[in-house]
Amino acid sequence: MNILEQKIRLAMEKRRPALIPFLTAGFPDGGRFWSSLVELDESGADIIEIGVPFSDPVADGPVVEEASRRALANGVTLRGLMKELSERKGLIGAGLVLMGYVNPFLRYGFEKLADDAAAAGVNGFIISDMPFEESAFLRGILKKRDIALIPLVGPNTNEERMWLYVAENEGYVYVVSVMGTTGKRGVLASQVAATLRRARSIFSLPLALGFGLYDPSQLKMLPDDAQPDAVVFGSALLTHLDSGGSAAEFLQRWR
Repeated sequence: MNILEQKIRLAMEKRRPALIPFLTAGFPDGGRFWSSLVELDESGADIIEIGVPFSDPVADGPVVEEASRRALANGVTLRGLMKELSERKGLIGAGLVLMGYVNPFLRYGFEKLADDAAAAGVNGFIISDMPFEESAFLRGILKKRDIALIPLVGPNTNEERMWLYVAENEGYVYVVSVMGTTGKRGVLASQVAATLRRARSIFSLPLALGFGLYDPSQLKMLPDDAQPDAVVFGSALLTHLDSGGSAAEFLQRWR
């Protein structure tokens, strides 16, 4: 069992959803990024997704897009992120996932990416613009290092396509709440429950719900048989940090 799945199942045993905050690398600035990463870990994050800044983040809303722009302007690079993570390996107890787009990872080189990720203590990747049909090579080299390639499924993912991922993936399944980009939403779309139920009928892996989450009250909109095993929150956390709030304050509302 991949460590990411272990982290979520431990939370499930405590009858709570696993907490997965998303934080863009280098945001709000270099110093606060690392201090916030530690604070999230110490405040109960089970897994932390680190966003790899990219100049054309097509799946991201304005908050994450602006965070990427600022990080890139401040000189944040994937190579630098890997180096600093490796220097801190073992200091973060939460599982670590790098989330981004295929271009920076391809330029880095998949073999080197896998080697450096293992050396840095990375447990998984989410690559939002890499279709299943093009992922076999990367998935294979990551698997050799016990690093998961997390699948994304959404309202438009039919059961036949979900079954493609079943035998190949580890860690957890990222269930996208809506068709569209990331960002805070007041009401979960009506199809979220249907998507979660469909995914639950196919996957044995835990289901993490993301895109638009900012407060635990949103989960009360979902019926008992369509509750996620983990929750991912990004834009709301980034906005909170950018306004001067602390990571601990934000995470407290979810505990």
